[in-house]
Amino acid sequence: MAVARRRIDVNEGRAALAAWQSAVGPSTGGPSTEGPSGEGASGETGAAPPSRSLIALAVRYSLEEVTARAPGNSVEVRVPPFGVTQCVEGPRHTRGTPPNVIECDAATWLELVTGRISWGDAVSAGRVAASGLRADLSELLPL
Repeated sequence: MAVARRRIDVNEGRAALAAWQSAVGPSTGGPSTEGPSGEGASGETGAAPPSRSLIALAVRYSLEEVTARAPGNSVEVRVPPFGVTQCVEGPRHTRGTPPNVIECDAATWLELVTGRISWGDAVSAGRVAASGLRADLSELLPL
């Protein structure tokens, strides 16, 4: 199986995730304080909200990392408007809507990959739309 080519430098991606975590402040364990697009923290820490370009870089890097850790084409992960990837080994889907789709906003995705929220909590709260038998990333997240 071919390995997806990385487009984002690993160090640059890790730095973007760290900067996002610093910008949104410590996890409170409660609902997200960010808007649906992942922009703007509530200001609890006094830090400036993360920029759209920082969010985009962190999301794209983390999607690449998921693909690197679970290569395949059976699950499509969508984080609009920032990125999409296919991952998890299994049957390849080539036409139409994939049978296994995961979709969420950028704030939820970054909370999942950094461990601020668990997969089960995000799904049960309706923050992640997951359809299909293979649409479960609980074994891969947090990164």
